[in-house]
Amino acid sequence: DGHRLYVEREVPLEVRAYDGANFPTEVGSVESLQVKVLVAGEIKRPESIKIEITSENNLFFHYVHEMNKEGFAEMAEAQRLVIDFAEYGSLLVRLIASCLKEPQAFLGVMVFTRDKAARLDFIQNMEHKFVELLSLKFVASPDEVVRRCLTYRYNNAKSKLAILQAKMADVNAL
Repeated sequence: DGHRLYVEREVPLEVRAYDGANFPTEVGSVESLQVKVLVAGEIKRPESIKIEITSENNLFFHYVHEMNKEGFAEMAEAQRLVIDFAEYGSLLVRLIASCLKEPQAFLGVMVFTRDKAARLDFIQNMEHKFVELLSLKFVASPDEVVRRCLTYRYNNAKSKLAILQAKMADVNAL
């Protein structure tokens, strides 16, 4: 859909679900999720930024966050952000890198609701207080998108297997 891959990382995120009282459960499980940041347009002047989160453990897990300049203005005002949309992609990359480099100080918490929506919160542990740095809304991808993603992943794994089998055959022949 016109987006190019900007960053792809496997990130440990804490996964939580809402309980019956509309509050997230206190403790969740930490899972390594595949996070892709995709950009439409130029990286310095993006038209749209998209984040896809998938899981190797659950092949049907596929959540998407998409943001354009107008939506970012609303989010920036609501969350009191002091950056503009051109810096949004690099902010996302820095937050993901922080979660990887300093997991004791920076964490990502993904909270799921019953209506196929989710929220990803980037939180900094200040030792005496947790500070929410950024909160992103995600939606579950439609079945057709999940099916295309699964087909791509399956074909990719199948081609890698064929390459490895050919290499094994060459080694055995020697």
